[in-house]
Amino acid sequence: MNRIVTLDEVKNNEKIKVLVKTANSVLEAMGYTEHGLRHVGYVSKVAADILRTLSFDNRIVELSAITGWVHDVGNAINRNFHGLNGASLLYPILDEIGFPIDETAKILAAVGNHEADTGVPVSPISAALIIADKSDAHRTRVRRKSYNVNDIHDRVNYSIKQNWLTVDAEDRIIQYKLVMDSSSSVMEFMEIFISRMAMCEKAAELLDCRFDIVINDSLINNHI
Repeated sequence: MNRIVTLDEVKNNEKIKVLVKTANSVLEAMGYTEHGLRHVGYVSKVAADILRTLSFDNRIVELSAITGWVHDVGNAINRNFHGLNGASLLYPILDEIGFPIDETAKILAAVGNHEADTGVPVSPISAALIIADKSDAHRTRVRRKSYNVNDIHDRVNYSIKQNWLTVDAEDRIIQYKLVMDSSSSVMEFMEIFISRMAMCEKAAELLDCRFDIVINDSLINNHI
């Protein structure tokens, strides 16, 4: 009989630890924002919170937390196709840890479909991962030692002073709310995030919800 693998077991797995650390180091060398323990911790918690609030069963909630923790390990190989690479890297590790194949498949499908260029929401776990991942825009992601005011990604992330993701289970609204200062603009935010926000809208639809984006108290994706 397959046992139930917990989030703590995954977080403490030495192979997962090395892949998360290496993925963050690779992206740092490439000039990307933080993708280490802070990011995967945020994504893990928020993905689980989304499905918990929408009354999914406890095991699906925990699998979404696990998926959030491991979703970016493919960056240890390369930024391009890191979702697909990550799914390939994870299969033997998850099998070794002791996940039943049906749970492994759910995790791999979500990891392999979280990139805006190649992925689509394919399950509740996948949808929660997409929304949690794409909503992690904040000045704490900017690497202070390498901050570049001429880099739009650094500039946009650093301008975001606060962010919230709330889920209204009764009205089926997932709201992503940001407060930006004048060091960047809503136009610049949308320039780099529009495909990710569109992906979040599709993910919310799969969860039978609406995705609202509110920046500086203005709803910017009006709904008919």
